[in-house]
Amino acid sequence: MQLVNGYVDAEGRLIAADPRLLALHIAAGGAEGGKLAIPQLASLARIARSLSIPVSRPVIIAEAERTLEVLARAKLEEGSVHLTLVDLDNAKSVGIDTNLDAPDRAASFAKLEQSVSFETNEALEITHAAADMAAVFSAPMADPIGKALGTALTLIKGPDGGMPILSALVQQQGFAGQWAHIPGHEARRLILSGDPALSAAGQLNGYRCTVRAAEAADTVNAQQATELSGVAHRLDAALRTPIGRIIENSDAIHSGTEGELKAEYQEYGADISSAGRHLLGLVDDLVDLQAIERNDFHVARDAIDLADIARRAAGLLAVRAADKRVKIDRPDGDETLIARGEFRRVLQILVNLIGNAVRYSPDDSMVWIRTEQDGDLAVVIIADQGKGIAVADQARIFEKFERIDTAEPGGSGLGLYIARRLARAMGGDITVDSAPGLGARFALTLPTV
Repeated sequence: MQLVNGYVDAEGRLIAADPRLLALHIAAGGAEGGKLAIPQLASLARIARSLSIPVSRPVIIAEAERTLEVLARAKLEEGSVHLTLVDLDNAKSVGIDTNLDAPDRAASFAKLEQSVSFETNEALEITHAAADMAAVFSAPMADPIGKALGTALTLIKGPDGGMPILSALVQQQGFAGQWAHIPGHEARRLILSGDPALSAAGQLNGYRCTVRAAEAADTVNAQQATELSGVAHRLDAALRTPIGRIIENSDAIHSGTEGELKAEYQEYGADISSAGRHLLGLVDDLVDLQAIERNDFHVARDAIDLADIARRAAGLLAVRAADKRVKIDRPDGDETLIARGEFRRVLQILVNLIGNAVRYSPDDSMVWIRTEQDGDLAVVIIADQGKGIAVADQARIFEKFERIDTAEPGGSGLGLYIARRLARAMGGDITVDSAPGLGARFALTLPTV
């Protein structure tokens, strides 16, 4: 396997390169020792530098009369980004027909849905476009690289009246369900989604976007999803405040801050507070359920540290564990395990799994959290000393509204269902290994970087 190497400095200059890469750089208009002139490789180098992690992906490179799709790798090494092109001589040739009419362009979007179609910087300027997407962009402009996304595509409101990309920019998050059309071809509607590229400091560096053609069903689905989401949010708004007041007042009764009461009345306050928190958790679960079952549900695929998130989740549950005299053995402070996923959603999953382990553990027992890498998967394992789960029940616990023993205090029966849906949306999964009397061992897996 032939490897072609080069090095890019912090200013984006190609400071060293094998002859083959140098020739491609000069043919693209670059100068020896000047800024890397191949946009896709320059973008890859910026991503590797901003995330401080190795990045590998197919890129499109023009060479003489051919356009090649080649695997490129970028890795930060002592201040420079080390670029590697893998087996360039055997790279497949990709044809880009810039004479396609709009319907032909839109018809080609289906195969782009599972791959990165184009990339932008933080100003939504296009930094890279896959072959088929470059053909689409060629309708309004000859060369889209460096141009504003809004010039290449007209961004429009969806059937629900929303512009997801705008709120995503403000919150520096990913987006899904952003509608658009090719300028001059309003009838050909497109749907965009984007994963954010974040710097080590958490700042937005741009988006990795996918595109597909909108079908008639998308309009119906968007309208239905909006109605369902509206119900969930109205329920959330209607119940959260009064339930919060119930919890606050019952906690005051239990603690005795409102004056001395008989012991049994103080215990009533504790029971009311517990019931209120259970109801509030059910509201949270219903809102999450509506979100994950939308057709345009989207999660980010950022570089995250699973060991760090596991430590944070364990910290959030420390008080609950202390109440049961359960000790949580969390990963060491210097332990790291980098994976792809959305920080907020992974924290939600681990809080659910560790919370369940604490809830079903006997007093004075232990919950263990371990991290490991298994090939191209990062794994977080949560093990407890509870009564375990029969093999016949292990599939059922991940179903909607299912609980093994409804007589036991517990959640809504949605937690594991939501957690597994979230894990699978990020390209991972949740599995369980257990037997009666031997505790339970849940494993969250996510793709490594």
